Amino acid sequence: MQALDLSGKKRIVNFMDDPLIPGLPDDVAKQCLALVPRARFPSMGSVCKKWRFVVQSKEFITLRRLAGMLEEWLYVFTMNAGGNESQWEVMDCLGQKLSSLPPMPGPVKTGFKVVVVDGKLLVIAGCSMINGSLVASADVYQYDTCLNSWSRLADLEVARYDFACAEVNGLIYVVGGHGIDGESLSSAEVYDPETGTWTFIESLRRPRWGCFASGFNGKLYVMGGRSNFTIGNSKLLDVYNTQCGSWHGSKNGLTMVTAHVEVGKKLFCIDWKNQRKMSVFNAEDETWEVVALPLSGSSRAGFQFGKLSGKLLLFSSQEGTGHNTLLYDPDAAPGTQWKTSEIKLSGSCVCSVTITA
Repeated sequence: MQALDLSGKKRIVNFMDDPLIPGLPDDVAKQCLALVPRARFPSMGSVCKKWRFVVQSKEFITLRRLAGMLEEWLYVFTMNAGGNESQWEVMDCLGQKLSSLPPMPGPVKTGFKVVVVDGKLLVIAGCSMINGSLVASADVYQYDTCLNSWSRLADLEVARYDFACAEVNGLIYVVGGHGIDGESLSSAEVYDPETGTWTFIESLRRPRWGCFASGFNGKLYVMGGRSNFTIGNSKLLDVYNTQCGSWHGSKNGLTMVTAHVEVGKKLFCIDWKNQRKMSVFNAEDETWEVVALPLSGSSRAGFQFGKLSGKLLLFSSQEGTGHNTLLYDPDAAPGTQWKTSEIKLSGSCVCSVTITA
């Protein structure tokens, strides 16, 4: 903005020069703002540009952590029985429903991935039905959980869907998938939130799609899905060392994974063939163990994972199955780990993320 100085000349005024709270040093004012409950963040962001800048910053999350004010919220993307209406539902750390997010921008998509970085939710790529054909997308949209608003980020270098995606050390990696002509992809790229740019990294040794990814100990693990060079589903585990910038593999992965979630230093997965057990991967020694699910009925009924307060949530991915939301506490004594959760969704669960801010 412009203002007149004492000589009558125009000068540029930077909003960052204004005090956050008149009469207080900015360091003290920031600590005051960090004590405000999370539900009030959108209102804070509308006060002025400087407050908005602070609420969006990584420093603000750090101040709230130091003040013991961080709040964990669960975001669940649900779909109605007809498959034509969807929404993001929001719940607090106690599972109490808070609100729904504003509608996601862009066309309705499938085959997209969601990931969280710096307290923000990113919805990446996917495909849309246009004139009767599936069209791959490179779009990336970001939901700012503090300001309750969507914005568009830089597009992927390669449009893709049914790919693997995960956050590792503050960077976002996407791997494989199907391309704009439906071809299978081996390319991979990484997004740096600091620069707002996507950059290619070393490609997989073979095209891979329908896979998923998780990040542990500074490494990116890609498993599941299919590959051009295997018959049926691939059991190959591709591991990308982010420090060395190179891939290596083993045959210690799973094949047809329909749901997965990271809780602590472990990865929990459900296989398409048997929805009555979950496989648990320990990244420290790359070993698996099997945990039975306390369910009855068809073994093909679909489920999706969530997590909240260090516990695992098991949602039905199909309406009308009669299954309640289940809660699994990995730290509880054997025989007491499973409980019924009071969380109730308005539709079937497509995916979910947990965001702390």
